[in-house]
Parts: sequence; C-alpha cells; structure tokens
Amino acid sequence: MKKRYTEEQIIGFLREADAGIPVKELCRRHGFSEASDYLWRNKFGGMTVSEARRLKELAAENARLKRMLAEAMLENEITKEALQKKW
Repeated sequence: MKKRYTEEQIIGFLREADAGIPVKELCRRHGFSEASDYLWRNKFGGMTVSEARRLKELAAENARLKRMLAEAMLENEITKEALQKKW
C-alpha cells in the first residue's frame, strides 16, 4: 500500500525530525520508510511550505512552456516541408 503525502506534510515531517524526534519513531508514527525520509531530505530539506508550493508551480509552468515550444517547432517543421513541396 503506497501512500501519497503533500509537500506540506513532508515538510512537517522533516521539521519534526529536526526538532529532535528520532527518524525511526517518525517513520513508524506516520507510516513511511527511512528511504523516503532520505529522499525527502534531499528534495525538500530546508524549504518552507511556500517555497515548496512555488517549486511545484514553476515545474508546472516549465512543463507548459516545453509543450508550447515543441508544438511551435513541429508547426515550423510542417510549414518548411509544405513550402519545399510547393516549389
């Protein structure tokens, strides 16, 4: 059974660990593995909730911009091909 946690929850878990709660106790209490804690520390260590939200927004915007660029490049390529056939 795989649980999904929000960025806010993950940052809360990391703050609890920083406050002095042993990682094993924290993992047992909230139901995640020590490996997850390690990965989350690498990704969210030292972040605030607002910074994590901003990171998520930037990732979504980046994906949208990449899609737009790919569509524009495809349209440009199709136009080039059509012009070459016409002449």
